[in-house]
Amino acid sequence: MKADIHPDYREVVFQDMTSDFKFLTRSTLSSKEKVKWKDGNEYPLIKIDISSASHPFYTGQNKIMDTSGRVDKFRRRYAAK
Repeated sequence: MKADIHPDYREVVFQDMTSDFKFLTRSTLSSKEKVKWKDGNEYPLIKIDISSASHPFYTGQNKIMDTSGRVDKFRRRYAAK
């Protein structure tokens, strides 16, 4: 294998901007912004628009927009018999 071709894999904090949810994980992304984490160390901060804390599928606020009855037609067609 070639030496020094892989990106730096380090701990970073991701922050969901809509719900202010933060989590620490490892990534190759980098950022000039830093944030102090619960353990007292500073980590690069990556701001994201959506995460499991704000996505409608995971929060239970998922709504199906059906204007022409396509969902009901699908359910009738593929319902367990």
